[in-house]
Amino acid sequence: MPRMLDVSQDVRAEIGDDEADRLLVGDNAPGSYDCTSCRTPGDSDQERTSTVLFIGDETAVLAFAHATCIPSQVVRVAEDQLQGAVRSITGSEQKDTEGLMPEQAVLGITSGLVLIEDDLRPALVVEPTGPVARPGTDGSGGDEFLQLLLEQGFRPAPDMNRLPEVLAGWSVLLAVGQLHAVLQPSAGGGNPVAWWQAHQPLQVTEGWRAAVNKSQTVLVFAAPAGTIGQQPREDLLRDALEKAAVNGLLVAASMPLAGT
Repeated sequence: MPRMLDVSQDVRAEIGDDEADRLLVGDNAPGSYDCTSCRTPGDSDQERTSTVLFIGDETAVLAFAHATCIPSQVVRVAEDQLQGAVRSITGSEQKDTEGLMPEQAVLGITSGLVLIEDDLRPALVVEPTGPVARPGTDGSGGDEFLQLLLEQGFRPAPDMNRLPEVLAGWSVLLAVGQLHAVLQPSAGGGNPVAWWQAHQPLQVTEGWRAAVNKSQTVLVFAAPAGTIGQQPREDLLRDALEKAAVNGLLVAASMPLAGT
């Protein structure tokens, strides 16, 4: 059975048509993999999978990711970042792509309901897959994800029992019951632009959709990479958010709903 792989034109141009075709028929692609974005298991026999080609000065490494996490693409990184990951990506050991992510962090978003002021509120939790550098820098200043958001108008969230302030000009785009984007004001003052956009519209639960239709507002929480993680239940998500809040690693904002 052909594997459910996406090979973008950019990746195909780098690896060549023959190699791309071999991947698409399953010759050179693993059935199971660890997603290079969210680092959870994937199966290219059962779910759409993106091919992600990391290219250094001398080395190229082909990795795989859930198509719902990131699209198939070419990512150019420093050669020294690739060297430590070559053996783990191409071998049988567990992948260690941590070093690849500082230059190409991807924003992951989780939806859930959080209880604040005796009411279940629709929330989105944003966490990058790796450290986020300030644009135009080499990342030596460390992870500046929270600082960049504070400069955009997000506020520290030390208490999960208080509603975040409304962030003017920002909104959450929901269409036909699916999450499409988080929008921010355009620098030129025109139509809002996407701060985060789903590669494919994300499904939300009936409860989440009912809550957002009631409040017309979404609470957006954000934390640095590795702070929240993939939590299987909303009570565990709440615990992780509270821990991040206590440790000063959480910012938040309330955003109006755009769409239906």
